[in-house]
Amino acid sequence: MALLNFKRDVKPGETVVTPEVESFLSNYSIEIMPRTAQKISDFRDLLPKGTRVYIAHIEGTPISEMVDTAKRVANQGYPVMPHFPARIIRDKATLADWIARYQGEAGVDQALLLAGGVTTPYGDFDSSMQLLETGLFGAAGFKRLHVAGHPEGNRDIDPDGGMKIVGQALEWKQKFSETSDAEMALATQFAFEAQPIIDWADSIKAAGIDLPIHIGIAGPAKLQTLIKFAIACGVGPSLNVLKKRAKDVTKLLLPFTPNDVISELAAHKAANPDFNVSHVHFFPLGGIKTNARWVTDNGGQSGRPANAS
Repeated sequence: MALLNFKRDVKPGETVVTPEVESFLSNYSIEIMPRTAQKISDFRDLLPKGTRVYIAHIEGTPISEMVDTAKRVANQGYPVMPHFPARIIRDKATLADWIARYQGEAGVDQALLLAGGVTTPYGDFDSSMQLLETGLFGAAGFKRLHVAGHPEGNRDIDPDGGMKIVGQALEWKQKFSETSDAEMALATQFAFEAQPIIDWADSIKAAGIDLPIHIGIAGPAKLQTLIKFAIACGVGPSLNVLKKRAKDVTKLLLPFTPNDVISELAAHKAANPDFNVSHVHFFPLGGIKTNARWVTDNGGQSGRPANAS
């Protein structure tokens, strides 16, 4: 099994077992959509037992498809965390209906709350904070609630490229977590460089935000694919990592993998056990199978699929 290399002098193709990376990748999570999930006959052939599976709710996806996907994944033994994008939820009654359907049909008790990608809200909600304020998740007994984090900022929230409004939102979420019975964490946008992630994590911790961070990482994909998604999702300065690679025409057709960013974050975590990045959350932009196999190849025992002998 090929594992990630920390040592820069290791020869290409040589394998080195790295306990730091194996530990860092343990209990990773992965994001799917109903249409991508249809391509997977059995998630147990790809994912370790207990892997948290987020289900992204893209604008226009009927709630029935979301719930059916959640039910299927849950029936295969995985904890499911569907997205609740505030701006496509029309009102409190709609939110209550979604919660009831997820619980009743798929046994869901955890959720990722976020504003969502649409510019104009469908109805009453504009932010994840407004969803939390309804009290519906607490009343339904949800055990885990994740909210969004932005290591490189978010120009939809802070148009000037700063972190002021994003920072205020984090302070609100921190205070809410102190009154909620649910376990809360930050699930972040993906980035391609370790140091900005480390700096951001340290800065919010210094500001009193102690929510665990589930850091977003883009899985292996073609360089052009990653650049397209990164621009669409508003990835910040770490996009330069991709742009620099794109200048080398010999690498344009090669898949870009997260080896470097994972290695550096794992090394930092090993050296700083109180580092508040607790989990890795993968965006499988190059495909679920490709991402899952990369973890299997690079994560040791923690990457073994549930059906592995």
